[in-house]
Amino acid sequence: MPTTISFWGTGDSMGVPRIYCSCDVCEEARTSGVNRRRRSLVHLQDESFGTVLIDCGPDWREQMEQAGLRFIDRILITHAHFDHIAGLAEWADACRWLGRKGTAFAMPDVIGEITNRFPWLCRQIDFIPIQGPFQLGDWTVDCWRVNHGKNGYAYAFKFTNIVDQHAWAYCSDSIALTEEQREPLYGLDLLVLGTSFYEEPFPFETRSVYDVKEALELLQELQPGRTLFTHISHDIDRRRDYALPQQVGFAYGGLQVQV
Repeated sequence: MPTTISFWGTGDSMGVPRIYCSCDVCEEARTSGVNRRRRSLVHLQDESFGTVLIDCGPDWREQMEQAGLRFIDRILITHAHFDHIAGLAEWADACRWLGRKGTAFAMPDVIGEITNRFPWLCRQIDFIPIQGPFQLGDWTVDCWRVNHGKNGYAYAFKFTNIVDQHAWAYCSDSIALTEEQREPLYGLDLLVLGTSFYEEPFPFETRSVYDVKEALELLQELQPGRTLFTHISHDIDRRRDYALPQQVGFAYGGLQVQV
């Protein structure tokens, strides 16, 4: 059976609208809301493993409310930046009130960063270190480090179905991927890739995520069947036609796809 991927958030670290900004995209996001973006997070539903989230950012409570959910059991964490873990405290509080424990899967160094900052989370959340490929229902999950530019590094997840070998990957925060880091991304059925700007104007050494033009060049090499861009800033206006290839698009809150 396929996995249903629901995009609960597709924004960059500041979200859209940015509180200080009055650009056309932010103003539209405040009114009709086409460009409103909560911080990046996806919800996975599959008969073989149930429900899992990737990341738990500062909009987690609002995202849970919108989805009509009162609890989530398991979360995969890409890295320990604020926009990807700030909701863990609220998740832990929900665990405490409900008398349940959550399970978070992350690389050992990511767990170390989180628990050093928030040691009390361990009372309510079991942090499971990823030591290599692991099984999630009918899927084998691989996790590997990717360059995150000026922000250091993050991790990507690749899901490969053990029955039919369909594969997809979630790589929300990366730039200047090395050949080794790109290798798991070739020939995917679906790639979810972070792209903040259409053409980012800032010096390359100050940046942390691909822009759309760079990502399109990368896709010519990787050749995924479909690509959805996430981690999108207020530079991208969904009302505009960017003339993207047919198999490439911008993810948005509420979008659901199956793999």
